[in-house]
Amino acid sequence: MFYSVEYMGRPTLGDKLELIALSSVANLQTQAYGSEIRRHVNSLRGYDYSVGAIYTTLSRLEKKGFVVSEMTEPLPVRGGRSRRLFRITGLGEESLREAQALAQRVWNIGLGVPS
Repeated sequence: MFYSVEYMGRPTLGDKLELIALSSVANLQTQAYGSEIRRHVNSLRGYDYSVGAIYTTLSRLEKKGFVVSEMTEPLPVRGGRSRRLFRITGLGEESLREAQALAQRVWNIGLGVPS
């Protein structure tokens, strides 16, 4: 049995890893390559995510329209390889702002601060 999942309306950020990976892409800007994103995510979480977990998450973010990616020219060293550069989109930036606002509201409620 196969299922086809389509987003009804606007996509949303899924789990914590999606949020942290998206934040990392925004933070790293012109250095948002897979290995750098992985290093950044791992340092934020204090956990060693596999390369596969990071690229799977980045692929989901790209399908949702939160990031775009492109292959770069090969590095100018002997045997240099191309790298995939990720950039956050306007929708991704808006989703990060919404996640931050939601976290702040939840935090305030926990502290008993009226909204």
